[in-house]
Amino acid sequence: MTKQFAVIGNPIEQSRSPELHHAFAAKAGVDLNYKKILAPLDGFESTVKDFFAQNGAGMNVTVPFKEQAFALCDQLTERAKIAKAVNTLWMQDGKLHGDNTDGQGLVTAIQALNWSLENSRILILGAGGATRGVIYPLVQAGTKQIVIANRTLTRAEQLVEDLKDAVAQTELKAIRLDELTGEFDFVINATSASLSGEALQLPENLIFHHAYEMAYGKPSSFLEQAQERQVPSTDGFGMLVGQAIEAFSIWNGVKPELKDFL
Repeated sequence: MTKQFAVIGNPIEQSRSPELHHAFAAKAGVDLNYKKILAPLDGFESTVKDFFAQNGAGMNVTVPFKEQAFALCDQLTERAKIAKAVNTLWMQDGKLHGDNTDGQGLVTAIQALNWSLENSRILILGAGGATRGVIYPLVQAGTKQIVIANRTLTRAEQLVEDLKDAVAQTELKAIRLDELTGEFDFVINATSASLSGEALQLPENLIFHHAYEMAYGKPSSFLEQAQERQVPSTDGFGMLVGQAIEAFSIWNGVKPELKDFL
């Protein structure tokens, strides 16, 4: 019997999840159908319940519903609890389970580039949900220091306060975005600058050895500056594929190889 999966969001047309999951399924010999569902902004919960009531096997969640998905779950993985957001849902023993695979997707993408996270120092630009979701998996992969830079310092400080106990083995710091300085193994752009087309100016005295842009398929002033400095850099397509692989593995018990789909 063909297993039914979906990605839910608003908007949803831009999602590449169906093509990724169908490609994974073809390679792994899994019989599935994966579709896009546009949910009304005030109709997320009822749309999810309808999907699973009709024998849906699993669902990915995208903007703007990840926090609502978190609140809806009966059971959460450790990384979902820390992220306070869920992008992967499935029903098991009558209970709705939730996970957040975004951070592991980022880690997998970075490791596929042979960039080492072991004992790394990372600067993350932005203190929103995307940053919250990746800190725990980065720490699990061996990162020793994470500095979060945000326009509003109090928001970055709150994130550090929320997460410091969960990642006690790593130094977490908050700074203002206009106080960037120092040397880092990685700079990760988790701001919405690339999505909004806004320029993000990196100061000359900020030294970094790798640059990762979470957004993909858009012009990025962040990546342009990294390339001008001849720093190895990439956009977020690998992270997109990595988080999809993680969800596919949870649902189907088979883990595709990232390199086969980049």
